[in-house]
Amino acid sequence: MSTQKKERQALKLLGISGIGLLFDSMDVGILSFVIAALQAEWGLTPTQMGLIGTVNFIGMALGAALAGVWADRYGRKQLFIVTLLIYSIATGLNALATTLLIFMALRFIVGFGLGGELPVVTTYVLESSPQQERAKWVVWLQSFWAAGALVAAVISYFIIPEYGWRIALFMGALPALYALYLRRALPETPAFTRQADRQKISEKIRLLWSPAYRRTTFVLWLLWFASVFSYYGMLLWMPSIMVMKGFTLIKSFEYVLLMTLVQIPGYFTAAYFVGKWGKKPTLITFMTLSAIASLAFGLSPNVWTLLASGICLSFFNLGAWGATYAYTAEQYPTSFRATGTGWAAGFGRIAGIIAPYLVGLLIGMSVGFPYIFTMFFIMTMLAVLAVLFFGKESAPEQ
Repeated sequence: MSTQKKERQALKLLGISGIGLLFDSMDVGILSFVIAALQAEWGLTPTQMGLIGTVNFIGMALGAALAGVWADRYGRKQLFIVTLLIYSIATGLNALATTLLIFMALRFIVGFGLGGELPVVTTYVLESSPQQERAKWVVWLQSFWAAGALVAAVISYFIIPEYGWRIALFMGALPALYALYLRRALPETPAFTRQADRQKISEKIRLLWSPAYRRTTFVLWLLWFASVFSYYGMLLWMPSIMVMKGFTLIKSFEYVLLMTLVQIPGYFTAAYFVGKWGKKPTLITFMTLSAIASLAFGLSPNVWTLLASGICLSFFNLGAWGATYAYTAEQYPTSFRATGTGWAAGFGRIAGIIAPYLVGLLIGMSVGFPYIFTMFFIMTMLAVLAVLFFGKESAPEQ
């Protein structure tokens, strides 16, 4: 097969995989708006609102760890399809929930599918991309996450105030139909197909902490913990925080939609610099600027500084996420790449369990937003320092 034909095939697979990730992002994005709507409809306390996000991320942590291991054992394609089905069907059922307990139980299942898909689809695209541009292609894949967040913001802005949160969640069930198409459209990755030795699951996990990869695993787990803590602690609460600052629900959704628009250029800018600077310098730069923007958001005295800092936060935070996936996926060899990515993501989801609940608890205790966002600034900078001093730029032999 010619180089040009291979690249066209890789682009096609990128688009097909990216749409799956778009649906994934759409569901997570809609949840933040649904929580704000549920506060008004069900009279939820800040602590209860935080619990919804916490339960979702317990599922995501478990899904990321197990799906990554299974993808190394049974193939990237099969796990991509299965996780897509799990979260889309559970999202549709979530729209029928009549109590907070039922809603949270279904969010756990949704989270399991979501958490499982993210490391699997990243590994799939990495192994299907041209060797010399794999990191850039992974960041391009993550740009579909920004597109999904934008779709979620549009749906939430136009659908939830007019038709209610249940219709928005029903729309999140559409990926179930897309999963059926994927069964025919996607081939298995060449790297996985060539792999003759299928190591035992316990052996793959042991390798993560072997002398050769111990430092890498430590840096990645800290990076993911800090990134997930900051991202979901801030962005899952964004619509609700805007309401608490005195804006109406519709005006809050409008401002968050505006902030979401800059996520796509954030990803593409990160993709450009990954190719120009490398993964590590790009990751450090975008995370540092994201930390500064988060501090500015928490300290904003008026609507204009709130919007400006929120736009910068959205731009740099999502660009940093694209660089994080590219950086993580190339740190491990094919034999346990999905396991390494999945376990780093799974450990990071522990922060997703803690952060939404902690923010709700702090708000309930009347802790001011400047203190809350200073906490996010410190957490992000810890990850920056870990990558700066201990992180490796180059990938291992593949």
